[in-house]
Amino acid sequence: MTAVHSTASSLQVGVSIYVRPGQPSLWENGIAQNCLFLLQLLAQIPEVGRVVLINGSEASDADLQTLALPYDYPVVSTTDALATLDVAIEMGAQFSADWARAFRDRGGCLVGMCVGNNYVIDIERMMFNRPSGFVVSGAPYHAVWTIPEYERSCKPYYEAALRAPVHILPHLWRDDFLRAAERQLPEGRRFGYQPRKRWRLGVFEPNLCMVKTCHVPMLSAEFAYRLDPAAIEVLRVFNALELKAHAGFVAFATSLDLVRHGLASFEGRLPITTALTEHADVVVSHHWENGQNYLYYEALLGGYPLIHNSPYLAGCGYAYTDFDCEEAGLALLRAHQVHDQSLDQYRQQAQAYLRTVDPLHPANVADYRRALLDALGVTP
Repeated sequence: MTAVHSTASSLQVGVSIYVRPGQPSLWENGIAQNCLFLLQLLAQIPEVGRVVLINGSEASDADLQTLALPYDYPVVSTTDALATLDVAIEMGAQFSADWARAFRDRGGCLVGMCVGNNYVIDIERMMFNRPSGFVVSGAPYHAVWTIPEYERSCKPYYEAALRAPVHILPHLWRDDFLRAAERQLPEGRRFGYQPRKRWRLGVFEPNLCMVKTCHVPMLSAEFAYRLDPAAIEVLRVFNALELKAHAGFVAFATSLDLVRHGLASFEGRLPITTALTEHADVVVSHHWENGQNYLYYEALLGGYPLIHNSPYLAGCGYAYTDFDCEEAGLALLRAHQVHDQSLDQYRQQAQAYLRTVDPLHPANVADYRRALLDALGVTP
């Protein structure tokens, strides 16, 4: 069929989103925020006339529109999207293969935007008989987009399994939602690092997949504690309530001096604004092929010491290599020695880096514009 799209400032573009019905939250994971940041960027592309959210969940359109504040993007059903859109970007919710084929048959351009480590997640779910995550459905994508952290582990997987060209595009973030959450803090609380003689360490890995777990951060904190017990007041491991019931994790945790000396706790999930204003001064983190995380950006924005092994932060924070717990512990102690004196420089460096991931940054808009026009088969 003849394509329905044009490029004369009139493209109708939608991004799929999935949230839980009832009381959805933008803080359950980063994908919902990422969908909104992508729409914010797409709206800056000259050829795009309208952007919408495609409701791929059981949540009501009203729930989604509440989440979309302050952007107030329109929400459409998959049925309306099929009939009206020129470009559908599958991101937060996956389209059925039948829907995808029907959309392409009527001339629509279908793009898969992959912002999770689907290679690892898919393997774990297949091997351990867990419900499927991303599904290789045979949908006829014009293109697949992903971000730099997945170039090594996922790009070949997407190319082979999805039979579409894969483009690496910038990760996107800005502080709109964090600032909105900050305004909900109790009176007198503000998001931002406050110097303390002894640090409260926070570990925030979700512990849902092996790419982001608390094990290396715990060992890193332990190594620092063995070298300088006076530097650490407490270690708080968030997103860890279910782990407390696992015999292997209990054996691992109770082998640590921090735990045996009563200086560690294992908590549920808290909003990052609450956790870092009330319970922790430092973020100790680790990733495996997942080095671009909103957690890092949130910590950097607030001037909090970030102990990390990400190669993507342009020298921000206090870095260590790969899985090296000793190096991470030394990075933590180095941060403890210098952070308060160099806080202004730390904030300035962080702000400079965070501007590079802003959806409104001209270079990011240009990169996504090129990818969009390529998917449409149009020469810029």
